[in-house]
Amino acid sequence: MKLSLKVSTLLLTLMFLSSPSFGAFPVKPQPTKTKSEQVQELKTEVPTPKPAPASGEKSQLTALLLCLFLGTIGVHRFYLNYPGIGVIQILTLGGLGVWSLIDLIMIITGDLKPKDGEYDTTL
Repeated sequence: MKLSLKVSTLLLTLMFLSSPSFGAFPVKPQPTKTKSEQVQELKTEVPTPKPAPASGEKSQLTALLLCLFLGTIGVHRFYLNYPGIGVIQILTLGGLGVWSLIDLIMIITGDLKPKDGEYDTTL
């Protein structure tokens, strides 16, 4: 009895494996692509990165915070491209704080702008 069960299981397995539908999936042949088509396909799949912000972008908020926390050593003047005035503020400790206070008010009102033009982002 055990032998006939094993034989029948073996026969059924062989029949299943030898059937034409086992493992057969309809496969369409893929057309071959030239190298240039493959390269073009790869180029279109790669997303293009965003351009980096221009190095000259200046923010009024950044200038305000630099003046507020580091105004006595003139860091905001270096940020706004006024290095000569920045050095003088370092040597005088921001005019003993008076010059820094005036700069702080001028940045808030928008009167102290970058040397090369306007702020890119304002308050």
